[in-house]
Amino acid sequence: MAKKQEYGNESITSLKGADRVRKRPAVIFGSDGVEGCAHSIFEIVSNSIDEARDGHGDTINVTRCKDGSVIVEDFGRGMPVDWNNGEGRFNWELLFCEMYAGGKYGEGEDNYEFSLGLNGLGLCATQYASAWMTADIYRDGYHYHLDFKKGENVGGLQKEPYKGRRTGSIIHWKPDDEVFTDIDVPGSYYKDVLRRQAVVNAGLTLNFTDEKEKDPATGKPWHESWCYQNGIADYVAEVAGEDTLTPVFSCESEAVGRDREDQPDYKVRMSAAFCFSNKVQLLEYYHNSSWLEHGGSPEHAVRTAFVYQINKYLKEKNLYKKGESAISFQDVQDCLVYVSSSFSTRTSYENQTKKAITNKFVSQAMTDFLKHYLEVYFLEKPEEAQKICQQVLVNKQSREHAEKTRQSIKKTLSTQIDLANRVQKFVDCRTRDSARRELYIVEGDSAMGAVKSSRDSEYQAIMPIRGKILNCLKADYARIFKSDVIVDLIRVMGCGVELGGSHNKDLASFNLDNLRFNKVVICTDADVDGYQIRTLVLTMLYRLTPTLINKGYVYIAESPLYEINTKNKTYFAYTEPEKADILRRIDGEKYTIQRSKGLGENDPEMMWLTTMSPESRRLIKVLPTDAERTAEVFDLLLGDNLQGRKDHIAEHGAEYLDDLDVS
Repeated sequence: MAKKQEYGNESITSLKGADRVRKRPAVIFGSDGVEGCAHSIFEIVSNSIDEARDGHGDTINVTRCKDGSVIVEDFGRGMPVDWNNGEGRFNWELLFCEMYAGGKYGEGEDNYEFSLGLNGLGLCATQYASAWMTADIYRDGYHYHLDFKKGENVGGLQKEPYKGRRTGSIIHWKPDDEVFTDIDVPGSYYKDVLRRQAVVNAGLTLNFTDEKEKDPATGKPWHESWCYQNGIADYVAEVAGEDTLTPVFSCESEAVGRDREDQPDYKVRMSAAFCFSNKVQLLEYYHNSSWLEHGGSPEHAVRTAFVYQINKYLKEKNLYKKGESAISFQDVQDCLVYVSSSFSTRTSYENQTKKAITNKFVSQAMTDFLKHYLEVYFLEKPEEAQKICQQVLVNKQSREHAEKTRQSIKKTLSTQIDLANRVQKFVDCRTRDSARRELYIVEGDSAMGAVKSSRDSEYQAIMPIRGKILNCLKADYARIFKSDVIVDLIRVMGCGVELGGSHNKDLASFNLDNLRFNKVVICTDADVDGYQIRTLVLTMLYRLTPTLINKGYVYIAESPLYEINTKNKTYFAYTEPEKADILRRIDGEKYTIQRSKGLGENDPEMMWLTTMSPESRRLIKVLPTDAERTAEVFDLLLGDNLQGRKDHIAEHGAEYLDDLDVS
């Protein structure tokens, strides 16, 4: 038995130098995968943005290189990397090799009053996490150059006179695949981040070159630029488009306060831009240029302020009905296009990834700021205020109606029933094993009789369709769920329904695990009426249970058009070409040929062989390879696009003349 290592004083160790990042990248970057690698890139970009927002440079160039390396170039003052008398060290050591070091820590200093990269980890941490990094810095009439490999400096600081006029920093590095499990950060990440930074840094131009992606028009590396001269106001206008309920309104202010009594005061600068729209909705929050994906304090402020002001207006104008409940933020959000950008000299992020802030004073200050400007806006623009509040009230009423419908449908579909007794004419099978069970959806009583007499009752169940089913593409949900045929069919299948839309995404309790059958087989006559019923059933499944189609649970049973009998054998032809082929093969034999008149006319043996037997039947699995195209076809043939349907018939009708049953 191996000797157990003693846990004592000498067991305690600490990570040093680059190992502080290289061995635990997720602690700094939030992940050791591609998300963490992406954040390490953002740290370098954010330093350049801080410099530009402080008034030094108005352009930043970012390049995604073919070899996976990244270049970030700015035209600011250039980071100071020479000797620091106060610290007794070179500044490059502090910036590139020391955690929690930088020019953003001095209380009351002018350098980077509102900083994106305040924690002082970014440059050093990214350098530590790189396979190699080079830095070229231009300032004070000198060109400085630094080389690093796997977190260690190579060659010290190289310094030479520079007579050019440019200043700024160029950082070129390659993320290390020994640190991150994936370093292939997609071009879409760069585009999204740079666009967002352009939004909240008015007048700043951000250029992106992607050497891994070609511009299809030129064949050259992809290049894109972003610049919003008026910042978030221009962005809101761009997102909302022209057809809005109200024009874009923007406001800004500053405040000074503290999160706790025992902490010092700090400054907050706030700006917001918004409009209302029936077509677009957007909520985005930024703090110190960071996109707050999870919101935090600014999100709490906008929820409180907008609900307060709109609710106040509705009460003052007596627009609520007696006993009517108040609006919620969901009702406001459904028609709101809103972007806020705030900056503070003291910021409490949830973590280093900076996706949410927790400052109490920021929340309080932004709430007061928004309440004030909304009140002024409603007073100065009474017509717009009326439009906004009436639309929010409509949203609330629509949400409440949808909720009532949801509860009603859930009650209808979850009612405990004896399927055999309570669902009219449903014929169940014996096995409880859902992996074996098959449901045949047939048209009418005559077809059900034929299928019932020929089926294997162990695992084949039957559900007849009484008359033509409702066209579910043209009907609203209330009408759909008044149809006994549809509700009974959903009950029999057992999986519930799934409905989309902003309010209806959880309307019904769809659960694939509750599906009682392994196959749902649509079995109709091979005639015009049969094809129409088949299409209507498919339409219902497509709208109410699309997952069943996408997962391959839905089938179409082909039934033969012709029965051809010879002295020794019976043949079944499912198409005209098959009939011709059979007749060619039995040439010289006497035969009789009979056109199928429908499933109800088939004898049990024929039904078993052609439609029910797993060994000999023909089932077509319904698997739409292109859901969008399927939706377009359904809408064209069964939706409200009457003119489109007429045009389709005029163009393609002749192709189907041979299939018409005009006898």
